[in-house]
Amino acid sequence: MNLKPYFPKDFVFFEQFTEEIGKIWKPSNAIKTGTDGELSYVGKWSIEESTVFPGFKNDKGLAVKSPAAHHAISAILPEPLDNKGKTLVVQYEVKFQKVHECGGAYIKLLSDSDELRFEEFSNETPYQVMFGPDKCGSTNKIHFIIRRKNPITGDYEEKHLNNPPPALLNRLTNLYTLVIKENQDFEIRVNGQIIRAGNLLDDNVMAPSINPPREIDDENDTKPSDWVDNVSIPDPSQSTKPEDWDEDEPAQIPDPEAIKPEDWKEDVDEYIPDPEAEVPEDWNTEEDGEFVPPEIPNPECEFHGCGPWTAPLIRNSKYKGKWAQPMIENPDYKGPWAPRKIPNPNYYEDATPSDLEPIGAIGIEIWTIQNDIIFDNFYLGHSIQEAEEIGNATFIPKNVIEKRQEDEELELMEKKRHRNYDTWIDHFTDDPVDFIFEFSRFFIVNFKSNPFEFILNQPLVFLAVVAVLTVVSTVLLGFIGILYVLVNPSSDKPVEKVKKESVSTEQEKTSGKSSATKKNATTSKRTRATN
Repeated sequence: MNLKPYFPKDFVFFEQFTEEIGKIWKPSNAIKTGTDGELSYVGKWSIEESTVFPGFKNDKGLAVKSPAAHHAISAILPEPLDNKGKTLVVQYEVKFQKVHECGGAYIKLLSDSDELRFEEFSNETPYQVMFGPDKCGSTNKIHFIIRRKNPITGDYEEKHLNNPPPALLNRLTNLYTLVIKENQDFEIRVNGQIIRAGNLLDDNVMAPSINPPREIDDENDTKPSDWVDNVSIPDPSQSTKPEDWDEDEPAQIPDPEAIKPEDWKEDVDEYIPDPEAEVPEDWNTEEDGEFVPPEIPNPECEFHGCGPWTAPLIRNSKYKGKWAQPMIENPDYKGPWAPRKIPNPNYYEDATPSDLEPIGAIGIEIWTIQNDIIFDNFYLGHSIQEAEEIGNATFIPKNVIEKRQEDEELELMEKKRHRNYDTWIDHFTDDPVDFIFEFSRFFIVNFKSNPFEFILNQPLVFLAVVAVLTVVSTVLLGFIGILYVLVNPSSDKPVEKVKKESVSTEQEKTSGKSSATKKNATTSKRTRATN
């Protein structure tokens, strides 16, 4: 099924990723302080279709491509978003195509300013809202953070949602929605369902709270010396242990009314040496001593008791334990002491935290171990209805297709698990990959357990493995040899040629000298003969 483009009516920003990287979404080139000029955000991005439960055809999203890397990318809004007196709605899809163990998939709504530059986007770039899933180790949560300015100090503070809900970590597309209403109510939705709601101004919703407390403890106040904060005291009227208090009585005693069963055999041992136990092959009597077989429950005692009989224990009615002086209510108790309250000099009231500062861009700045995370169908605006209609038109039909594909995969895996073959050839013909995996597992498990016995019982399997390893080793060695020749071409022949030429020249010189000498000698002889 092909994806049908959606055209929203009420939006500030909507993205279905039909354009290539660099046109709307642009990666960051930011450099962190102290990194010697090295790029901090080396993670690559791509706009591509999903490969795991792909859903719609031609449905592309923004994909995180680099494992174990920092990624940062942003898109400047067509015009700054002003949320004063309005509802803010943020919605997008996330899909973890691999088993997600560690990494974020949250987004940031970046503060609008003249200095806002996509190429300088980093973790230090000011933002107004951070929202989305994050998982690493035992931590699994959906971030919801508002960044607010303290009007007294002028500093910005991050207000984190207390007890955030967990993210979904399956390999399907999941839809995350954040709604901040003008009455300060908020909602976090996952796949259209509200999983967390509240009011930003309520106590203990955000940490730290949106507004500081009106009163604080007086640091100069001290507890009075006569303040009594002990709730109870020992009873002065019972300062000594009663004479009839026996501390030595045990908590339990044998039941005096218990009777030994008639079929109980005290002369039969409850445990006996295992008659089937064998001395281990590596047992050395001189070093290990005489072999003693392990004991097993005596089969003769399966239906009746054996060995010495003792009466079962019951609660001792005379038991009182160690004596302690009874406690009574303290008549002088004044309650827990606390310093007095004074007006908070740093108090201020932020009555409308939903009135965010103007938002100029949307950004993703994450670190993740797993790659191939896909983001899609971003919506930023003021209409809850529009966001719901987008989800109904894009997410719901996609989710139906993906779930069907997941069910088909699970069904296929279940069939493979329970599938039986008459021969190995049938298995290899039907599913070569599964055959290789199962064959390898069968060989490793059995060979490690008892190599000698495995070779005796499965000689053909052992010889097949040896043959395969031999062929693979030969091919690898041949391949390495070819690579070596290509990388290091032989230079012996030119050297030999030069040597030959040199030797030939020397021989010619030597030969010439010898001929001349012989010629002179002959001439000399002839001269002497004539004389």
